[in-house]
Amino acid sequence: MPLAAEPAVTPPSSAPTDNAGRLVPTSLLLSRGVDRLEVMLKLTTAILALGAGVYTYLGVRELLNGSPTTVFFAALIYSVAVSVGIYAFWVFLMQFMPHVVDRTGRALMFGCMIFGSLMIVAMSSWLNASALAGAAAIRQHLSITVQDYTRDLDAANSNAIAAQGLLPDIQIAASRFAKLADAERAGSLTGTSGSGTVVQLLTQMSAQLDSLGKEVEASGKRVAALFEEGGKHLAKMRELVSDRGPISERSDGFATESLALMGVIANLQQTSVAPAVKRAATSLSSTFIAPSAGGRSVDVAERQTAVVGKVESAIAAQAASLAGAADKILDMPRIEPGRFQAMSPAEAVLRYAGDFIPSWAGAISIDLMPAVLVLILCVVHAAIRREGLPVASASAMTAAEMMAALKMAREVEQASRAVQTPVEPDRRVPADSPAEPAVAAADENVTALSSARHGK
Repeated sequence: MPLAAEPAVTPPSSAPTDNAGRLVPTSLLLSRGVDRLEVMLKLTTAILALGAGVYTYLGVRELLNGSPTTVFFAALIYSVAVSVGIYAFWVFLMQFMPHVVDRTGRALMFGCMIFGSLMIVAMSSWLNASALAGAAAIRQHLSITVQDYTRDLDAANSNAIAAQGLLPDIQIAASRFAKLADAERAGSLTGTSGSGTVVQLLTQMSAQLDSLGKEVEASGKRVAALFEEGGKHLAKMRELVSDRGPISERSDGFATESLALMGVIANLQQTSVAPAVKRAATSLSSTFIAPSAGGRSVDVAERQTAVVGKVESAIAAQAASLAGAADKILDMPRIEPGRFQAMSPAEAVLRYAGDFIPSWAGAISIDLMPAVLVLILCVVHAAIRREGLPVASASAMTAAEMMAALKMAREVEQASRAVQTPVEPDRRVPADSPAEPAVAAADENVTALSSARHGK
């Protein structure tokens, strides 16, 4: 009974076809695409490795010391080694990683890729970031240092001029003692006019306080001059920060200005008159010696002694007030300006990495971009294995592959014919029948299928 013809299967309209309209498997298309892009992959990896090597050279050159020739060749050799290492690493992964299919091997390959990527970041990426953002990082360091020095100068100036707040108290006390001396000349204190013991004591106290006030006032002028000088140094430092010249030269000039500014801050702290006020106030009360009354009569002498006692009490109170105010000033923390520390571009990029995230991202991306290509290859080869790669065409086969294919085809055909040939029923032959000679004669007249095909 003849078999019914099977209905023709129409390929979907979206299935890929070749120029002759035949259906082409997707796995074959992917395989051809990998073959076509192999040169492009290696060329792209080489260009990325070359770019990483160039920026590595620019970054490592700032870290080396010595003659210009030594620095040039040392940086060049290092950058070439980095470029070759990066290229070889990614090419190895592109060749082997897509073909490792077992879980253990794939996990080990991913581990190797991560470990190698960390090594690339350690030997190249941070130097690339230094080349991309090194000057900006040093400028950031200079800018922050200027802000610190500005704060220290303002604090030192505030401590220095804090003693100027004592000047009104000193002047008021000196004026009060001078007025009391004038009043005593008219006899307002002792009841006896003239310039005796009380007048001399009051005049002496007024003169001492007046001298202390002049010293405080002169200190204020010195503080103002030092603060103005410090402002000039800060202005020069800000100018160096915003300048467009080579960053190394600007950094050297900045170091010179910072050293001069530190001297100004130290002078400001030494110029403070608060210690002198404290010593003067202490001497007013501790070294006070009451003069003996010089009145002509006992009554006048007693009144002079009483007034001198009151003056001594007033001096002690005034001294305690000035000493307390001076102690508050002296208790202010002493300003210790930080010393400017020059940095190389690589060090500055590492310290201020958070401020230059885009530069770091670009520096790392140029080194690790081939990792994306490796992952794409892994995905494509996995798709090829999943769909099954068809047998290669005859034009792409070697002679050995062609012979092996023909042999396999003959074996398949023979097996197929053996299955389709019906088996003859077993007939018993009489014992006296000459069966063996007949079979032998039949075998001589039969030609093998393979021999017949070769004869044709």
